[in-house]
Amino acid sequence: MMSTIDLRGRVLSARELRGLLPRAEFDVAAAVETVRPICEDVRHRGASALYELGERFDGVRPTTLRVPRSVLEAALAGLDPQVRAALEESVRRARIVHEEQRRHDTTTTVVPGGEVTERWIPVDRVGLYVPGGRAVYPSSVVMNVVPAQIAGVGSLAVASPPQRENTGEFAGYPHPTVLAACALLGVDEVYAVGGAQAVAAFAFGFEDDGDNDGATVCEPVSLVTGPGNIYVAAAKRYLKGVIGIDAEAGPTEIAILADESAEASHVSADLISQAEHDPMAASVLITDSPRLADAVAADLEQRVAATKHSERVREALSGRQSGVVLVDDLEAGLAVVNAYAAEHLEIQTRDADAVAARVRNAGAIFVGPHAPVSLGDYAAGSNHVLPTGGCACHSSGLSVQSFLRGVHVVRYTQAALREVAHHVVTLAQAEDLPAHGEAVQVRLVDGSSVDGSSVDGSGG
Repeated sequence: MMSTIDLRGRVLSARELRGLLPRAEFDVAAAVETVRPICEDVRHRGASALYELGERFDGVRPTTLRVPRSVLEAALAGLDPQVRAALEESVRRARIVHEEQRRHDTTTTVVPGGEVTERWIPVDRVGLYVPGGRAVYPSSVVMNVVPAQIAGVGSLAVASPPQRENTGEFAGYPHPTVLAACALLGVDEVYAVGGAQAVAAFAFGFEDDGDNDGATVCEPVSLVTGPGNIYVAAAKRYLKGVIGIDAEAGPTEIAILADESAEASHVSADLISQAEHDPMAASVLITDSPRLADAVAADLEQRVAATKHSERVREALSGRQSGVVLVDDLEAGLAVVNAYAAEHLEIQTRDADAVAARVRNAGAIFVGPHAPVSLGDYAAGSNHVLPTGGCACHSSGLSVQSFLRGVHVVRYTQAALREVAHHVVTLAQAEDLPAHGEAVQVRLVDGSSVDGSSVDGSGG
């Protein structure tokens, strides 16, 4: 079912490894040309375009673009008590972890009379995207909303695709469980808009006169976060600059570094858990144990046949983005892990903590036999919005920091400015920007420059 890449006996550079390792084909650049007219349509026609695009892409015309408060309350009231309890625990644990990420202003005294303060200021308004499609993602509501709230973002809006399967009071709106999660977290600005058009709606804002309760105005946001399909990623790329973005999320991926001590059933179950997201999902096993690889292959045959989304899982596991990578030892395995830079990385080896400590590139690391990725998806307290496609080598997952901006506040007295003025003037002249130096010289109390000449250049 899964292809095998045998790297035993080979010493490869990071560049060579990246060329050999399995990876999903995810051409965001090509998709940009598809979403460009969609985004421009929303820019120019606003709500009218959003209604038409919802009907075109989601198979249902939204009842109203903004979900009424009464519908959100009904979704929460009708939520299965066990699902509500699970969501509340997920929120509780996420808040515990994300509260520890709070940033505090710091002031550094550079010299007497000269100081720099770093202030952490939340963005004013954020658009949070929650995907629809093959699965229902109330957990993504939690992962986006909790860190934004803790960061102190003053205005939050959620967008999620309308579901054509919905009936009754939920007809033309996002999935009721997603709506319930929004209500549970106190988010009452929710829009029945999906895909690239949702990103454009957040970027440009719109006014909807079709609301029975009067006109609805969606103000533009400063930042858009949350996972989505390739068209959501392409819209983020196209509109970056108009808005800030968290990342261009691609298909989900799991890599498992395992030795012969790992339980084959654990490994296969975890590979399947990510493969059930999407036929393009990537599941990669990296091991120095051919015996484990064989055991996992045998277990997969039985487990895939029995799982609910068997066809989807089989397609993902047999795709070019998935596979088993055989290595000589864990040292070589770590080289593969760091070259691959997985969204989710599991370490199922002896002394897993020590091995995990040597990982440099991963969105999130799950250590030992009792920390599966699915725990992180829902209730570990960690965030599941993570970098994909190898971006973990330079990017982080969603956190409180994602919603904050560090701003330097500079305070200098005249004496402190005078002390350093000659250096500023020297560097300004070296860069052929003399007015920079003059802006310092003009502030000297007696009007003389740092080199003894007058400020106007006429000499002593």
